[in-house]
Amino acid sequence: MSPVTPDHPSRAGGVRADDRPGGRAAPARRVPAPRASGSPRGRAPLPVAAGVAAGWAAVTSYLPVAIVLGLVQLGADSTTLTGTLRTALAGWLVGHGVPLHTESGPFGLAPLALTVLALWRLTRAGVHVSRAIGARGVRSPRRALLAAGAVGLAYALLGALAALLVGTGGPEVSPVRAAATFALVGTLAALVGAIRITAVTDLLVDRMPVPLRDGVRTGLVAGLLLLGAGAGAAGLAVATGGGDAADMIGAYRTGVAGQAGITLVSMAYAPNAAVWSTSYLLGPGFAVGTDTAVRTSEVSVGALPAVPLLAGLPRGPVDGFGTLLLAVPVLVGMVAGWLLARRLARLAGPERARQRWAELLAPAALAGPVAGVLLGVAAAVSGGPLGAGRLAQVGPVAWQVGAVAAGVVAVGALLGAAATRVLTRAPAQ
Repeated sequence: MSPVTPDHPSRAGGVRADDRPGGRAAPARRVPAPRASGSPRGRAPLPVAAGVAAGWAAVTSYLPVAIVLGLVQLGADSTTLTGTLRTALAGWLVGHGVPLHTESGPFGLAPLALTVLALWRLTRAGVHVSRAIGARGVRSPRRALLAAGAVGLAYALLGALAALLVGTGGPEVSPVRAAATFALVGTLAALVGAIRITAVTDLLVDRMPVPLRDGVRTGLVAGLLLLGAGAGAAGLAVATGGGDAADMIGAYRTGVAGQAGITLVSMAYAPNAAVWSTSYLLGPGFAVGTDTAVRTSEVSVGALPAVPLLAGLPRGPVDGFGTLLLAVPVLVGMVAGWLLARRLARLAGPERARQRWAELLAPAALAGPVAGVLLGVAAAVSGGPLGAGRLAQVGPVAWQVGAVAAGVVAVGALLGAAATRVLTRAPAQ
């Protein structure tokens, strides 16, 4: 066997370079370099990305309105396609909180189902724009604000354009008010998606004190549980008054398609009814016109419009077993406090016998203001005028709902958390 020398290379590893055709050396193996996250190759200009995302959010939230109102007006002889589209555009503006000025007065009662749909689509727009500019996971608040602001600006232009189109042959709408409202709604909703996809939420959570973080979580849970209880109560009330609701729908005499459209419009206002029912359970109640009140202790309403959603209004103050409804908000707060105590005990692990009282009661007390802000905002956006005169005030009073919710949830959460700690047996050491 010949020795392995430069003149006699070993053939065990393969073919020699001078044995290749033409004496060419073996090409070097090329290993592709990993693409860095947010590579400029996949980026899009910010104005283009924001315009496309905001436009798609507008289209996907407008089309359901056009379909529903098209069904409502299907049986009318004087209905035109242009008029239906313009009416749907007006309803789309109302869903964003932009009031219309009609011959009967201002109309500003937003269907919250449409509002939630628009907010969701704008949140997704913030996600898409942040990805398009390469800001995914960068943990940069500035990049998140940049993406959200661009979406808000593009959405403001769409809102102003919609107001101009509606005003040409329909109710009066202020383009300036529409642009400002759409800019605010678009920016805030897109910011939610942008801070999530850019991982700014992780940065905020890491820097937030633990009691505050637990209090925010518990307050949001309590607020959502209260809204769920209100939705259940409203659904039960409408179900028990289903005959009256069916009679109201049949009285419109618009055909099957028209009645289906009216039913869908009523469903679009179902979240409003859930918020009003929550306000009713808390105590402040709500109004269905000036000088009216719907509370557990008082029901004073006059003649009401033939709206199926109002078929479930209570006939009078609660009595008998109905007084148990007054305990629902406190029980909800106690459930939130119980969940808080269970979660903190699970995170503490078996090495600690019990949590310190301060670690438990501080977030329970903070849960009240958080739930109050959530329900106060929900109450504020759920109401609005239905015209001039008697129906100029419809819905709950936001500050009353927020204040009562904050107190009730704080007391309930403190009771639930403290009771859970006292009644839970300490783990064996």
